[in-house]
Amino acid sequence: MQITWKPLHDHPGSSRAALPDSAFAFPKERKEPLTDAAHVRSAIARFGEVCGVTEAERAQAFANIKAAAGYYGVNVSASSWHDLLA
Repeated sequence: MQITWKPLHDHPGSSRAALPDSAFAFPKERKEPLTDAAHVRSAIARFGEVCGVTEAERAQAFANIKAAAGYYGVNVSASSWHDLLA
C-alpha cells in the first residue's frame, strides 16, 4: 500500500482547511489529520468511525497512520487495519 502521508514542516498551526491532503490518514476524504502525536492517537481511536470509505482507502489510511506514528513516536499495536475496527 502506498503511503501518502508526509510530515508537515511549513504548516505549524495551520487551520484544517489549509492542510494539504498528505496530512490526513484518509487523504481523499480529508479525514483524520495526522499533524502530531495526539492526532495520530485520535486517528487510531476513531478509525472505525470513518464511514463511506472503501477497504482500499482503509488500508491506505492504516499505512498513513503507521507512518505518522513512527514519525511521532506513537506505538501502534494493531498489525492490520481490521484490528482497529474492533
